[in-house]
Amino acid sequence: MTVTPAQTQTLLAAVTLVATVGTVVWLAMALVARIAPRASLAMACANAAAAAALTLHSLRGALPDAVTYWPGDVLAVASFALLAAAVSDITARQLAWRAGAATVAVSAVLLFGLPYEGDLRWHSRIVGLASAGLMMMAGLQARQALSGRGDGRLSPLPLTLPLFLIAVLLGARAVETLVNPGHTPDMRVPTEFNLVFLWGALVLTLLQNATLAFLVMMRLILRIERLLQHDPLTGTLNRRAFDKALEDAHAAFLLGRGYALVMIDMDRFKQLNDTLGHAAGDAALRQMVQELRPCVRDVDRFGRLGGEEFCVLLPDTDLAGAALVAERMRMLVDAAPLRWLEQDWPLSASFGIAEAERGDTWGTTVLARADAALYRAKGQGRNVVQA
Repeated sequence: MTVTPAQTQTLLAAVTLVATVGTVVWLAMALVARIAPRASLAMACANAAAAAALTLHSLRGALPDAVTYWPGDVLAVASFALLAAAVSDITARQLAWRAGAATVAVSAVLLFGLPYEGDLRWHSRIVGLASAGLMMMAGLQARQALSGRGDGRLSPLPLTLPLFLIAVLLGARAVETLVNPGHTPDMRVPTEFNLVFLWGALVLTLLQNATLAFLVMMRLILRIERLLQHDPLTGTLNRRAFDKALEDAHAAFLLGRGYALVMIDMDRFKQLNDTLGHAAGDAALRQMVQELRPCVRDVDRFGRLGGEEFCVLLPDTDLAGAALVAERMRMLVDAAPLRWLEQDWPLSASFGIAEAERGDTWGTTVLARADAALYRAKGQGRNVVQA
């Protein structure tokens, strides 16, 4: 197969163009649309560094060596460090930059100590292996983060595959300098390896940008879903989301899986609002929810039904278990007064509990029993648990 200089130079220009367009798109997402701005800005910088590195590589011989060689190689490693940081922010909500920064610094020192004349294979190995290591690390971290979410819409393998393929491609470039020691590491040289490498780089640059854009949009969608399902004041499920959880739990109950409900109503909430103001009332609700959260398991569903009334759905729990949970909740709320305007305001709540029983056709029937128990608790003087 005959490879012409025009083919490699055209592919090099194409990869540079894709990275440049990616820079503009990610900058627009970060600064204009404000979609995951931190991750989008990191991706814009990664694409910009890649485009600059490829441009300097193309200009070797046309500009002074001090401008094109060492800066271009350092920018190449930096582009993958920035890409790894963006991946960590998108998948794990944490901008992990220290390992990437250390890799860039070490690579820069090693490259600076090598003369840029004659044999440049060691330069290619340093750039290739450092970049491949960054991509492999980013792929493993992203896979772990996505696997931990348990969301079927975000399968780890297809979303992290481009990162592993980029690592393989970069590693292959380092290995090629050992297999064919007589070949120059210059990507403009018309060799079959350079042709395959540049085609792979073009496809993977497009694929990686598209994959991360998809992840950013999915994160935005999940955030919108959370806003639609949660109460903005307390962070608990809103009434619509809780009703759906109750419906699902009752469907499971009809198949043999029991559940119980704990209804919660803050005592003398109107008096607190009238005396201290609505801001204090909001603070009291947030504090009560915060005190109750240690009693709520991952499988439980904690919702705000309206005003100062909340409900906790406890799967696989009977009436005795619900009573223990409710009593612990009552003690926690009672032990933590609200500190407001340099004074303490005592807080307490009343609790009504009920469990699903044979003959309950709907979850609302169980909810009505728990609500009736709550009103009995209020009638008994408040700050008690009633079944």
